[in-house]
Amino acid sequence: MEEIAPGVWHWTARHPKIGIEVSSYFLTEPRALLDPLVPPDGIDSLEELGPPREILLTNRHHYRDCEKLIARFGCPVRAPRTGMHEFTEGEPVEPYDFGERVADGAITAHEVGAICPDESALHVPGVSALAVADGVVRYGELTFVSDNLMDDPETTKAGLKEAYARLADELEFDNLLTAHGEPLVGGAREALRAWAAV
Repeated sequence: MEEIAPGVWHWTARHPKIGIEVSSYFLTEPRALLDPLVPPDGIDSLEELGPPREILLTNRHHYRDCEKLIARFGCPVRAPRTGMHEFTEGEPVEPYDFGERVADGAITAHEVGAICPDESALHVPGVSALAVADGVVRYGELTFVSDNLMDDPETTKAGLKEAYARLADELEFDNLLTAHGEPLVGGAREALRAWAAV
């Protein structure tokens, strides 16, 4: 685990279902986990930082290690309302709506859509960050997920660029917290705007 910006902890771990390294985050205020897997340092490392009070998912596919984290911390899990059909009765997930302020008002959920109806971006002004799901990833540079993960790649890419251009125009943020690939610390708003304009 590494503190990549004041109050923003980041780590990667191998996703048990897809077999690749993915990113997770802990925001020390408001003590929220974003798209979490258990850190490589173990679950106790989260206890030392908080412990977490809430888990937020940027889309329905990011339940990841929530079961283990609920068992340890008893914190609620929230995901976009449009993705609630994904969860079973044994997965206690509560919905949030686009435009809603979550995590005691510290984070606002924004609609991205395009790649899936529940694709969201979480704006965290307190740490000048935007957390994103699968619509944009960063492996060296900002890019899309593989075309085979999209129903209609060209239409989806156009929709994603339109959504991220809108968010970059509307919101203030310096850091981009990607669920896949490395986060972008500093200059993220301009980088996202430039990427969406190409």
